[in-house]
Amino acid sequence: MDFIPDSATILQFALATFVISITPGPDMTLFVGRALSQGRAAGFACMFGAMTGIMIHTALVALGLSALIVASPQAFLVLKVFGAGYLIWLAVQAIRKGSAFSPESKAGNGRSLLRNWATGLGINLLNPKIILFFMTFLPQFVSASDPHAPGKLFFLGLLFIPLALPITAPMVIAADGFSRLLKKSPRVTRVVDYLFAGVFSAFALKILTAQAR
Repeated sequence: MDFIPDSATILQFALATFVISITPGPDMTLFVGRALSQGRAAGFACMFGAMTGIMIHTALVALGLSALIVASPQAFLVLKVFGAGYLIWLAVQAIRKGSAFSPESKAGNGRSLLRNWATGLGINLLNPKIILFFMTFLPQFVSASDPHAPGKLFFLGLLFIPLALPITAPMVIAADGFSRLLKKSPRVTRVVDYLFAGVFSAFALKILTAQAR
């Protein structure tokens, strides 16, 4: 199949994906935070929302739309402001609502799972650093002169998801297990709330300082 890169390229891509997956970011902070506060299902819902965002980013890169966003200072600024604002909103929610670990928060009805999926999708799509990352990361594994370059970009972008899952999924499971310990200490739970709020705020600042070039 013309859209599948050679085995050497796939191996290099897999190694790079491993390094990227273990690097902390706002997505992982959200997965772990929701798993701690609302349970494993909520953490996975956020994770699959972010994975959906990766699929969209892959499509944008393959179609060249991401390059247009980065090339426009106005569009890139708007994306940065919205992305940072979204993270600040999540930080405020972590402090206001906290991780009460009440039975209601663990109920995990369909609406709350959909909301968590949408939150994961939003935090991924509104992160301009992810656009910059995919624009510089994926093209390294495909030759610009390759007539099948768009198809290979799609393939590698989608391959990123199953390669990252064995790393991200155990973190969500571990966070869910750790939440049982936090139930016994409300004071420690509030410290965790403020910790996640601080991390989200730090990532918001990092996004605002991102440069298109």
